[in-house]
Amino acid sequence: MPPLVLDLRSTDDSRDVIHRAVQALAEGQIVAFPTETVYGLAASALCESAVDRMIKSKDRAEGRPLALAVRSADEAMDYVPDLSPLGRRLARRCWPGPVTLVVEDHHPESLVNQLPPAVRQAVAPQGTIGFRVPAHQAILDVLRLLAGPVVLTSANRTGQPDAVTAEEVVTAMDDKVQVVLDGGRSRYGQPSSVVRVYDNRFEVLRKGVVSEQTLKRLASFMVLFVCTGNTCRSPMAEAMFRQAMAERLKCRPGELEDRGIVATSAGLAAMMGGRASPEAVTVLRTMGADLSAHESQPLTEQLVRHADLILPMTRSHRQAIVSEWPEATDRVRLLCRDGSDVPDPIGGPPEVYERCAVQIKAELAEWVKELKL
Repeated sequence: MPPLVLDLRSTDDSRDVIHRAVQALAEGQIVAFPTETVYGLAASALCESAVDRMIKSKDRAEGRPLALAVRSADEAMDYVPDLSPLGRRLARRCWPGPVTLVVEDHHPESLVNQLPPAVRQAVAPQGTIGFRVPAHQAILDVLRLLAGPVVLTSANRTGQPDAVTAEEVVTAMDDKVQVVLDGGRSRYGQPSSVVRVYDNRFEVLRKGVVSEQTLKRLASFMVLFVCTGNTCRSPMAEAMFRQAMAERLKCRPGELEDRGIVATSAGLAAMMGGRASPEAVTVLRTMGADLSAHESQPLTEQLVRHADLILPMTRSHRQAIVSEWPEATDRVRLLCRDGSDVPDPIGGPPEVYERCAVQIKAELAEWVKELKL
């Protein structure tokens, strides 16, 4: 029997399509979903028979692992509680998106251990497991409503071209799939990048949407300095951090990104593109750092999500950040370790800026010395 095709683009209420897809998966059916990469086949990870039928429908060789699609990077931590800082960084920055992360599967408290034995063998036959959080609203909505993750693989037979439209899924899989969600042509039309994450390094196992160069940038350790207007304190901290970290690594500040270190700054009430205050530029110049090219930027959700360490200048800055983005609480630390504030020098004479810069530099010396990169 040919599959039921549900067009996401023409329905008056997409919630009905989502609920039908959830029901089909819960009943052990195979459902084809649009994703941002290519169309994928999904089966409930709680249903051994559905996963087995999905494997057979692809003529897939035994022992080739399938991926688990989960709701978010936070949910992935339930399956890999000891994921390395690099793995957490890539998950936070790449998901939802076209990257599959392959990690060790050995933690005794992993939720993988609660999956049926045949499903565990399908997703982790060699001691590793691949995770995806697709950047497509339909499958994310289904994952939020479904009990458990789904096993996900491309909607084509092994060795055949990837399906990038619902029509191609129907042609390739025919009666092997019961429901197809039609979301139009896939945005990228090529597979996800498959990245094996070790403790502090990664390896690209399959080239895909995200290039290795981009992955290297996404794998960098990012420090974010935050003040109010991003014209005095935080840009001074950023520039002095670059200077101090370059000295530690024995390179030039401009080479830090090649060493896997990114430093930036932002302001809670900053305008886009403003210049650093003249007094800050002058003070930093006497300390060997250059602020002349600085352009202010407001603090955004993306900056907070990408940052590994967020160093606000005051307690009120920290409170504002964790109130807006509570998931970042563990990564937000005051610049001053004793809990004191760095006063705003704006409007003050040059000596006020000098005292501010000296205070920031002293605090940065401890951070630079202790950071484990």
